[in-house]
Amino acid sequence: MKIFFLFTFSTFLLSAFEPAAAFAHYDKILTHSRIRARDQGPNVCALQQVMGTKKKYFSTCRNWYQQAICGKKATVLYECCPGYMKMDGTRGCPAVAPIDHVYGTLGIVGATSTQQYSDISRLREEIEGRGSFTFFAPSNEAWDQLDSEVHRNLVDNVNIELYNALHHHMLNKRMLTKDLKNGMTLVSMYNGQKLLINHYPNGVVTVNCARIIHGNQIATNGVVHVVDRVLSAVEYTIQDFIEAEEDLSSFRDSAITSGVMDILGRPGHYTLFVPTNEAFERLPRGVFERIKGDKVASEALVKFHILNTLQCSEAITGGAVYETLEGNTVEIGCDGESLTVNGVKMVKRKDIVTSNGVIHLIDQVLIPDSAKQVIELGGAQQTTFTDLVAQLGLASSLRPEGQYTLLAPLNGAFSDDTLRLDQRLLKTILQNHIIKVKVGLNELYNGQELETIGGKLLRVFVYRTSVCIENSCMVRGSKEGRNGFIHVFRQIINPAEKTLHEMLRNDKRFSTFLSLVKAADLDDVLSRPGQWTLFVPTNDAFKGLTDDDKDILIRDKNALRNILLYHLTQGVFIGSGFEPGVTNILKTIQGGKLYLKTVNDTLLVNELKSRESDLMATNGVIHVIDKLLYPAELPVGNDQLLTILKKLIKYIQIKFVRDSTFKEIPLTFYKINIIESNVQPIITKEDPSITQLTKLIEGEPEFKIVREGETITKVIHGGPEIKYTRITAGAADNEEKLKKILEEEVTKVTKFIEGDGHLLEDEEIKRLLQGAGTEYTKVTKIIEGEPQIIEREIKKVHLEG
Repeated sequence: MKIFFLFTFSTFLLSAFEPAAAFAHYDKILTHSRIRARDQGPNVCALQQVMGTKKKYFSTCRNWYQQAICGKKATVLYECCPGYMKMDGTRGCPAVAPIDHVYGTLGIVGATSTQQYSDISRLREEIEGRGSFTFFAPSNEAWDQLDSEVHRNLVDNVNIELYNALHHHMLNKRMLTKDLKNGMTLVSMYNGQKLLINHYPNGVVTVNCARIIHGNQIATNGVVHVVDRVLSAVEYTIQDFIEAEEDLSSFRDSAITSGVMDILGRPGHYTLFVPTNEAFERLPRGVFERIKGDKVASEALVKFHILNTLQCSEAITGGAVYETLEGNTVEIGCDGESLTVNGVKMVKRKDIVTSNGVIHLIDQVLIPDSAKQVIELGGAQQTTFTDLVAQLGLASSLRPEGQYTLLAPLNGAFSDDTLRLDQRLLKTILQNHIIKVKVGLNELYNGQELETIGGKLLRVFVYRTSVCIENSCMVRGSKEGRNGFIHVFRQIINPAEKTLHEMLRNDKRFSTFLSLVKAADLDDVLSRPGQWTLFVPTNDAFKGLTDDDKDILIRDKNALRNILLYHLTQGVFIGSGFEPGVTNILKTIQGGKLYLKTVNDTLLVNELKSRESDLMATNGVIHVIDKLLYPAELPVGNDQLLTILKKLIKYIQIKFVRDSTFKEIPLTFYKINIIESNVQPIITKEDPSITQLTKLIEGEPEFKIVREGETITKVIHGGPEIKYTRITAGAADNEEKLKKILEEEVTKVTKFIEGDGHLLEDEEIKRLLQGAGTEYTKVTKIIEGEPQIIEREIKKVHLEG
C-alpha cells in the first residue's frame, strides 16, 4: 500500500509540473531526446556523450545531426529519462523512480559523495526533515576535480566549512528547471550568498556556471539537481577582480582611462574576455600606445571584450555570435575542452564567476575595427593592396586624424603584369583607390562622384544587388575604422579617361562600326556628356561586308540608325553589377529590348558572349561583342538589305515583310536647351577691377561683352551654360582695346578653374584692367537652381545634317 501511495504521489507531482515545464528550454530539449529514443521503449532519452570524456548532453538538433559537440565526435547513449527506471524483463523504463526525501534522493541520482558529506557534516537531519529545498548536488566526479587543497580544508572542518559549503548549494524552496529563469539571481542558504542562474536556448542550465547534468529529481521535501562542479562563493565584482590581479594591469589601465571600469563594478550579467599583460606585449609595436592615447579607440577596445550576457563555458556546445558593448560582434565557440573566440583558441582560464558576471582570461587582445586605422582593416584577401600601399609610401599619408575610404581590390585582382609595372605608375593606380573622405556603404548613391587623393573623380553606380565604382563592383566585407572605411572590390578600378567616341576612334578593332556611326550622324552623340551603355561589335562582326553592301546600308539612314541604336541604351550598366544567372531587360534607344545576364563571370547579350566588358568611358561604358545585334521582332522590307543582314547575322531568323520600312529615330534623346538671362547691374564703391573667371569650357572660344540691361541668348548642346556680364563705367577706347586682347587670349584657354591665377599673368592685360575705369563681372557657370537664372526648354532640335 505504501509503495502504491509513493508511486501515485510521484506521478501526481510529475504531471503537475509537466505543463509549465513545456515552456522551458531544458524541458523542450529533454522532450526531443525522448522522441529520438522512442524506438527504445517508454521513457527512454537519447543523449550524446563526447568521445574520450564522461560529458553527456541532452542535445540540440544541430549537435545531434552533426554528431559532434564542440567539434568532437559524440556517441549516442540511451538512458532512462529523469524520474523513471527500468524493470526486469521489460523494454524501456516503464517504472517511476521511487520518491524519497532529499537525502535519500541523493543516493537515487548517484550523488553518493554529496550524500556522504551531508551525513558527516550533520546536514542529513535537515534534508531528511520537514521543509522544501532545492539541492544543487555536485556529482562524484565534481568532488574529484575540486582543487585538492580546497577539498582537504572542507573535509578537515566538516562541521563548519563543509556544512557551510553544502548550504551554499541549497535554496529553501523547491525550484524546478522551468523555474530557473535566465539571468535570475537566487540567495543560497549560506550567509545570503548569491547563486547566478542561466538558462540557455540550447537547454543548458547553469548555477554559478556549473551545468545541471541531471535535473528535476523530485523529493518529498524538495528537488535535487545534479551539477558538474562544486560551487564556490561569489564575493566580488568583475571590477574588484581586475583591480586585484597584477597580471591584468594593461587592461585595467585602459579600462580606467576610457571610463569603462565603472561599468564593470555595476550590477549586471556580463561576460569579460580579459587579455593578460603578456597578450598586450605581443601586439605590434606602437599599436597599443596609439590606442591608449586615443580615448575613443581605447573605449572601443575595452568594450569589445565585454558581452552584456553571461556566457558560461559549459553552455557553449557550438559556435554562436554575440554582440559586444562596443556594438560589433564576436563568435564564441569551443574546440573540445577549450573555448574559442572568433575561431581561435585563446582562453587560458575560464569561468571565474563574480557577482555581476563571469571572466575568461585570454592570451590575445581583441581589437575592434572601430579602434583600428583604416589601413589596418584589410583582411587576408586584401594583403596585396595593403602591402603595396605601405611599400609605396601611401600609408604614411593616411593621417590618424584624417578621414579616408579605401577601395581595396582582392589579391587576385593584381596580375603579375600589374605588379611588374613601374612604381610611379603603380602608385598612381593605388591613389585611385583612396578616397579623400570617409564614405560608408549606406552613403553611396547612383551618380555620385568621389575624389581620390590623386585628384581623379570616380563614379558610383548602384544596382539591385550590387554597388560598383567605375568598372569594379564591391564584394561583402566593408568595415569602418577609426579614420575611415574600407570596401572590398573584385577588380582594380580603372577611371575613365576618354569619351565613347574617342575610345572607338583609338581602337582599330572598331573601325567599321565607327565608320557606320559617323555615316548615321551619331558620332556627336558618343562625344558629348551622358550616361550610356554601348555594345560594340568588332570588325570581325562585319566579315563578308563589301563596299557595295556598306553603301547600301549608308544610303538607308533610317535602317542604319535603327541597327546602330539597338546597340545603345540609356544608363551605365556594368557587367559585374548584374545579379548572376538572372536575365536583365534593357530598353535600347532604338526601342527594342536587350536581354543581359552574367554566367560564370561572362556577360551574355541576347545569349551572345561579350568578349571584353566594362571598358569605362567618361560618358558611359563599352561591352565588346563579335556579332552585330539586331532586334528579332523588327522586320526588313528590302531584299538587298535582307541579303546584307543575313550575311552578318546568322544566330537569329530575320523577319521579312515586303515594303515595310524602318521608323525614323530623331535624335531627341539628348536635349538642346535655350537659356535666357536678364543681366542685373552690379554697383560697387570699390576700385574698378575684373572679378574672377569661374570656368571657361574647351570648345567655347567666343567671348562677348554685354552692356547693362542686355539679354544674352545662347544655345547649349547638353553642356554647361555660360553667362557673360559687364557693367559699363569707363572709357570706350579702353573697352575696345580690352575686348581685342581678351578675344586673342581666350582662344588659348581650354579650362579655367575658379581660384587659379595663372591665366592672368599677361602684364598688358593686368595694367589695362587696373586703369580701365570699368568693372567686369564674372564669366560664370550657371548651376541649375541658382537664383536669378530663368531656364526653360524651348524645343527639341534635330541635329541631322
